[in-house]
Amino acid sequence: MAVGPATLPDNFCPVAGVRLGVASAGIKKPGRKDVVLIELSRGSRVAGIFTTNQFCAAPVHVARKHLSEGEPRYLLINTGNANAGTGARGMQDANACCEALARAAGVRADAVLPFSTGVIGEPLPVGKITAALPDAIANLAPDNWTAAANGIMTTDTRPKGASRRLEIDGRTVTISGISKGAGMIRPNMATMLGFIATDAAIGQNVLQKLGSELGEKSFNRITIDGDTSTNDACMLIATGEAEVGAATVESEHYPALRQALEEVYLELAHAIVRDGEGATKFITIEVTGAAGQREALDVAYTVAHSPLVKTALFASDPNWGRILAAVGRAGVESLDLEAIEIYLGDVCLVRNGGRADDYTEERGQAVMNREDITIRIDLKRGRIEETVWTCDFSHDYVTINAEYRS
Repeated sequence: MAVGPATLPDNFCPVAGVRLGVASAGIKKPGRKDVVLIELSRGSRVAGIFTTNQFCAAPVHVARKHLSEGEPRYLLINTGNANAGTGARGMQDANACCEALARAAGVRADAVLPFSTGVIGEPLPVGKITAALPDAIANLAPDNWTAAANGIMTTDTRPKGASRRLEIDGRTVTISGISKGAGMIRPNMATMLGFIATDAAIGQNVLQKLGSELGEKSFNRITIDGDTSTNDACMLIATGEAEVGAATVESEHYPALRQALEEVYLELAHAIVRDGEGATKFITIEVTGAAGQREALDVAYTVAHSPLVKTALFASDPNWGRILAAVGRAGVESLDLEAIEIYLGDVCLVRNGGRADDYTEERGQAVMNREDITIRIDLKRGRIEETVWTCDFSHDYVTINAEYRS
């Protein structure tokens, strides 16, 4: 079950300097393509953001270390096993996979960045993964983005990808990316992974700035269940093969490049919410008129994480009192309750401290019957605005997570 049309591009644009390969290791299900390899041309730059969960998985530790020490040439992704909560053995296993790929590809071990997603607390089946590496290498191709998008899925019901092209100084610059995630989603850099690549030439400092800022406003603004995974990671890659781009933020083409990247980040982040476990509705929560960013996000996330709000959304029940209650318990000090306005779509629910005079159940019901719904909360305290995206809670969410390890 997913909300809205599929988000995978009809024609993924290959990125010069990037090849992708998939293989089957049989980690959780026999025959499933569960190992994905992303090969980068020499000189490629990579910037990353990772989960803030203190129980972060072994591959997160290793990827961070290798990213800071080496020149990344390969990203190695496996599904079916998170290699999290596995202690010293998990670190050894993550490093063993990097070393095996390094030997096969003729690179240093710190040129490999590992990523894992799946069940927490079980030893990584290193033998299965390393045995699949020759097939993944043989499968490397620049047009394998769709296969890779499928290969990184876990409880996802459909692959997620986005592509853009723009002209810079008469040259075509390409951006393509894939993401995965459907549950345990509240990234703080859910079980989410994102990989975005461009052939633009981007300076390392600019690349890290873009990766951090764009990730903050996209993947760090989505939530399905409020759970931050042990394995979240989002990588931004620039191969430089197009030979044009942005060496600094003052570069002439930086705004256009940033906008195109932002579109890809948002499309991939929204695709995760639309494919949330059991989701039937895509919810945008806009908080305006806040005095600061923290209070805007506190209000947005309190509404987004409320089980009562989320179940009312699933039932298409315009029970606006649940939204009102969530706003009131968000921890914002000295709220002027008479000033706050709450909207469901374009229908005002709350004004002057209570139900809006012109609100009718029929108007509220018309909005709740939609698949895409916007909840807007105007705090009337300042000029700060923040947006968070979430989904409803359905019966299927409970079923999927009750049977996750079966």
